[in-house]
Amino acid sequence: MAISRVSFGAMLVVALVFSIFLPAAQAQNLAPAPAPASDGTSIDQGIAYVLMLVALVLTYLIHPMDATSSYRLF
Repeated sequence: MAISRVSFGAMLVVALVFSIFLPAAQAQNLAPAPAPASDGTSIDQGIAYVLMLVALVLTYLIHPMDATSSYRLF
């Protein structure tokens, strides 16, 4: 085991430098994720409005059919 003191000292310095600076080189501060532009509630509300409008139109189209005995749409 003939390791010279110079090469052992050089390996120690290299290991110390790598152990100090290598983790710092990989560290990153990631920016937080941006807030979502739409959380889905506006889409759900739009779908609900469309469905209510369809139900209203169907109600007014079907109601005259109930009032008359001929069951003609127009």
